[in-house]
Amino acid sequence: MITIQVIDKNNQILKTKTAAQRVFLDYLAPYQEGDKVQIELNQSNRYLVAQLDEALLPSLIYVPNKTWTYSIPIDEKAREAYSSKVFAGTRHYLTIREATVDEQANYQNLALNAHDQKQESGAYPHATANVETRNDSTFFARNAIDGVFANEDHGPYPYQSWGINQQQDAKIRIDFGRLVKLNKLALTLRADFPHDSYWTQVTVIFSDGSQEKISLAKSKDPQFHSIEEVKHVSWLELQQLIKADDPSPFPALTQLEAYGYNLDS
Repeated sequence: MITIQVIDKNNQILKTKTAAQRVFLDYLAPYQEGDKVQIELNQSNRYLVAQLDEALLPSLIYVPNKTWTYSIPIDEKAREAYSSKVFAGTRHYLTIREATVDEQANYQNLALNAHDQKQESGAYPHATANVETRNDSTFFARNAIDGVFANEDHGPYPYQSWGINQQQDAKIRIDFGRLVKLNKLALTLRADFPHDSYWTQVTVIFSDGSQEKISLAKSKDPQFHSIEEVKHVSWLELQQLIKADDPSPFPALTQLEAYGYNLDS
């Protein structure tokens, strides 16, 4: 069973619906500050396909426990990293369903999650970082896994990215929430040249303790890296980011992709 409900800042349920494998919720009112969408499951370790707003890409997510709570971005600054249409107006359609066996088993980008948020929400993949420029939503770590590749500018949607505020020890982690099998990565650097710089090399640390170095070029295109030995890991981290020797102090990451398979599908 899957239950979807809209809850206000006082945890009062505004509307709820339950179904066995696929549930939708029609919510005909404007969202208010503090509103949340809460998903309740009767089983743990579930793969779901979620689309909580028509302006968000559908996401195949993994929920290890029985609850996923999504905080609706209402604040103007928080909304800058999203389409202006997201969660706007008075007529909303939210849908959650079980992922099919094929969707779970397919070779895919296991880092993709347009529904990720800055805070831990109970759904994976989830991106975190030790620095996000000015604590500005347009530079949050989550932007690097939201599936938006526009990278020839910087700032509000669709140019959101992970920004490091010129911090030399910056690092970003993607937590998958379960073991996955990876064999390829892709990095799309922000390419607002000459405002932007870029990294010539990054080091990828995997949860099994192994690491690989990736060489990068000054390019607006995704840069693919085949992993030397297939990894069975629960997270990866980019660190030791080496900036190019150029005048700009602003390298940034638009998208991080991690290709492979779910191990428990």
